[in-house]
Amino acid sequence: MQYKKVLNPTHDAYAELQQAYDHFNKVLFNSELPNCLITLQREKNTLGYFSTKRFVSRSGDLTDEIAMNPAWFAVRSVPEVLSTLLHEQIHLWQQHFGKPGRGRYHNAEWADKMEELGLMPTDTGEAGGKRTGDRMTHFIIDSGPFEKACDDLLTDAFIISWLDRFPVKLDGMDAELSALMAEPKDKSATNRKKYSHDCLQGEVINMWGKSGLSINCNECGTDFDEEDE
Repeated sequence: MQYKKVLNPTHDAYAELQQAYDHFNKVLFNSELPNCLITLQREKNTLGYFSTKRFVSRSGDLTDEIAMNPAWFAVRSVPEVLSTLLHEQIHLWQQHFGKPGRGRYHNAEWADKMEELGLMPTDTGEAGGKRTGDRMTHFIIDSGPFEKACDDLLTDAFIISWLDRFPVKLDGMDAELSALMAEPKDKSATNRKKYSHDCLQGEVINMWGKSGLSINCNECGTDFDEEDE
């Protein structure tokens, strides 16, 4: 593998996230959200986070931060990655237009806005989990506003160009996050498909997602296979 001088990875990676931010801001928030500083951070056991007034300019202007964890980009679909961005945009919306919970608490106002925009809040990653709490995740609601907005974005050849070559491992990951990748308990109530890969590094990896995903192993370069039920 060689470096190419014509590449512009910093511009590409951040321009894509800004494009997605602008798209969801326009379609789901009526362009009401202020801009923020989007960063890439490898925060352990975190898909992303929101931090209010985290950065200050030399002239004294303040801006919020939305951080995305690139260690998850290679093991989640593009819609799942972008759902984390929306999750954090809702925190930003609540900071400016609502009433955030104390500390890290995800309150009912936040949960209601998540559902309104097409993400189901849950503390387990699955249906039936608690809607509020200190440590929360979500799943995408079928045919909801986010899924439709995401479909509109992806039809414009949108991609996440750059992936971490050393993504998170399934073994030993935090229970909250492993639920996102776990086998559905009720297969009759989901359209998620199983993808399997026997890595050349000696590890069999299973993932679940929508049918038709293109998933590639960054360790050995081999594609995951979608299995028939």
